[in-house]
Amino acid sequence: MRLVALVFAVLAALMHLYIFWMESLRWERPETRKVFGTSPEQAATTRRLAYNQRFYNLFLALTAGAGVVLFWWPVVSNTLLIVGLGSMVLAALVLITNDRRMARAALVQGMFPALALAFLGASALS
Repeated sequence: MRLVALVFAVLAALMHLYIFWMESLRWERPETRKVFGTSPEQAATTRRLAYNQRFYNLFLALTAGAGVVLFWWPVVSNTLLIVGLGSMVLAALVLITNDRRMARAALVQGMFPALALAFLGASALS
């Protein structure tokens, strides 16, 4: 069970690295604007806001990634995984409660971390 949790944690970290990449290097590109539902004007105006947001996603990915890398130290690994993955799930919930049209994005953002947490919890119970 723990191995499955770690695989989903890696997928969650990779997803947030992808979001970081979109927000960092491709914020004003048409493909990224389509994902985030912004116009060229909105993307230009929110570029500075995205700067903060991009690092938030990077730090979540790094936290979950550190939890995976430190798998051999269960107390530290589990702590990092719970904090990083839990924050990802909560961010997805905030996204959907802020704008119901973002339900698909929230599902994509929150699915892997939620599964990782579920399997991590199951592994702790066994």
